[in-house]
Amino acid sequence: MKKTANIVWKCIACCCVAVVLNACNKSDDDFTESIFDTSIEAVDQSQATAPFDQWLYDNFVLPYNTEIQYKFNYPASNLDFQLTPSDYKKSQLLGHFIKYLFYDTYTKYAGDNFMKSYGPKIFHFIGSIAYSPTTGTETLGYASAGVKITLINVNAMKLWAPDNEYTEGDIDNLNEKIFHTMHHEFSHILHQTKSYPVSYGQVTPSTYAPRDWQDRDSVESHSLGYITQYGSSATYEDFVEMLSCTITDTDYRWMTAIIDACANGGVREGDKEQIYTLIDSLGIEGLDNPDHVWNKFTLYKETARVTETGEISERYVPSFHQSDARIHASGKSLTYVKEKEFTSFRDFLDNWVQIDTSDKVGGINAMLKKIDIATKWYTETWGLHLYEIRREVRERQNAVNDYVRNNVTIYELQ
Repeated sequence: MKKTANIVWKCIACCCVAVVLNACNKSDDDFTESIFDTSIEAVDQSQATAPFDQWLYDNFVLPYNTEIQYKFNYPASNLDFQLTPSDYKKSQLLGHFIKYLFYDTYTKYAGDNFMKSYGPKIFHFIGSIAYSPTTGTETLGYASAGVKITLINVNAMKLWAPDNEYTEGDIDNLNEKIFHTMHHEFSHILHQTKSYPVSYGQVTPSTYAPRDWQDRDSVESHSLGYITQYGSSATYEDFVEMLSCTITDTDYRWMTAIIDACANGGVREGDKEQIYTLIDSLGIEGLDNPDHVWNKFTLYKETARVTETGEISERYVPSFHQSDARIHASGKSLTYVKEKEFTSFRDFLDNWVQIDTSDKVGGINAMLKKIDIATKWYTETWGLHLYEIRREVRERQNAVNDYVRNNVTIYELQ
């Protein structure tokens, strides 16, 4: 009986296998309808924001699998700050700017798959500022897990109108508050995907200040070899600040940093030639134009006496106009003595700046080393040329009014 039962079960098992194999081999099965509701549209057309949501779906979700979260998402916001939603119309304008100035730029030079593979998967808009009373600093944005970028203070954007078009100052403000942050955070995503060289952090390893970076002013930061104050907080922040500043900083900001760094940080043999190459690579013109502010500035020697210790320090502070706040610092006992008035950057660099033969690395020498490492990594790792991206972004920004006029529809709430 036992043997017979085993034979029966084996026969049943073989029949089951045969049925399964036969089912797998059939190619003309009629599939039944899905048990899921496939009639639901990707965009809820009953929502008051449906037209804009449809535009976002067509321009971000379909091509890049990227979501623009412009409606306030409280759980996803930073609970350390008191935050408010972004303005609906300004969110629409920012969405168009992100496509035109950011996605389309990278796609043009890196191909369709680049932003599909590495582009942020979520943009989260916050309307208000994120101010920390503890540190006295303002957070402009942040990235999360390499997939999400949060942009803050969207409501400070200017809302474009035919009689209220963007000026050069508006573009500069947009760069400073929004697009510098975007390129900064995107650079984090890139270097978290493929690491940057260790040698970058070895240029100025002893002067990073994770806790006290906000106490440094721009002159001190530049003289130590950092493009921004925040860049001096950590190696990885320094790296992405160099990339984002190269793409978005104005000619004025770059020339200010160069002059600060040359006046205080020391210039090594061969640096002057590299400085002119850098200026040319950045597309900065007008070194012989007396109307540019970097050709007519006054250099002051600042003497500071720290009252607690009696220590005296000296440095040079360039001033580009009479009301320049850089020569009206507070908190120290300061005196300013005019060193020299310049009417030419070339005169400053070629004749006033002296070659430093010491072993220390700082100032413009450190900046030159860092930007060389960063641009090579950008090209060798991603096939992109940093200065080319800068030029493309600037050309698009110069044409931004035409772009908005011809391509942007601001949808009213239905």
